[in-house]
Amino acid sequence: MKREERGLKGSGVLGTWRFKTCLHNTISEVFKARPGFKETDSDIDFDIIWADMAWMRENFDKYHLEEYQRVNHFRNHYELTRKDLMVKNLKRMKKQLEREERQVEAAKFDFFPPTYVLPGDYQLFVEEFKRSPGTTWIAKPVGSAQGKGIFLFNKLKDVADWKNAKFKEGPKTDVESYVFSKYIDNPYLIGGKKFDLRLYCLVTNYSPLTVWQHRGGFARFSNSRYSSRSADMTNAYVHLTNVAIQKHAPGYDGSGCKWDIWSLKNFLTSRHGWDLVNDLFFEIQMLMLRSLMAVQKVMINDKHCFELYGYDILIDDTLKPWLVEVNASPSLTADTA
Repeated sequence: MKREERGLKGSGVLGTWRFKTCLHNTISEVFKARPGFKETDSDIDFDIIWADMAWMRENFDKYHLEEYQRVNHFRNHYELTRKDLMVKNLKRMKKQLEREERQVEAAKFDFFPPTYVLPGDYQLFVEEFKRSPGTTWIAKPVGSAQGKGIFLFNKLKDVADWKNAKFKEGPKTDVESYVFSKYIDNPYLIGGKKFDLRLYCLVTNYSPLTVWQHRGGFARFSNSRYSSRSADMTNAYVHLTNVAIQKHAPGYDGSGCKWDIWSLKNFLTSRHGWDLVNDLFFEIQMLMLRSLMAVQKVMINDKHCFELYGYDILIDDTLKPWLVEVNASPSLTADTA
């Protein structure tokens, strides 16, 4: 049945789009404000659903989707948005290019630092750590968001203590996985503060890969001045830019911790000139594209699916961009992203 026919029979209004949203944020507000859009509570009778992860797990494989219906996640979106799988796919893509003797292109997959998944890669991590003792690393639980569970360290003893504590919590198979990455300890600073970028892109198809990058975005700043001293290693207000973390910082008032992307570009241009800034944002665009190419062959493509990704990107003091992570359900509320 065509969407127009369904709209005529279902809602009585030709061309009406029935939407369902599991998230009450900017998305639901935009849907409600658009002419011709009508909200529904049905898990079956909709044109488009903006679903959360729980809905995908519980419902996606239960229903037959009609030609006109659209869902805002691919079935295995986690291949890019789970921290451990993202790194696995980026490493695999780089090795594949090297095997094909495409070294020039493989060398461009240098936008993520050395990373290991623990506890599985513990021995490999230890070998890498011993090559550069004293280097700062950052550990993140693979399934958490908003800065939860993250810690920095520069001593192997800290990891051994963490590993032993995790094993005491339960059987080895139940231990939560963490990604351990070399910490980018030379971030670009503005006013002495660290920041990262939140940028968005929409994928409507993986075969062929069809990507739409949003021209906007913003920079998220820490509330405290950056410090690489060991004494400040446990200070999340110095090292993490998540608003969920920063809003609890002493003296936080909500102002000055975000710049829109145009303000950031203007600042960087005033310091480095248009050519360098243009090159930087071109490299960011290519970083996003290459990360999508890395999961293109493993992603289960479905004509009913699309995905809005929220990219977190760090810029270092040489104007090199680094991929921090990719979010499958990026916050679209101005004070919580």
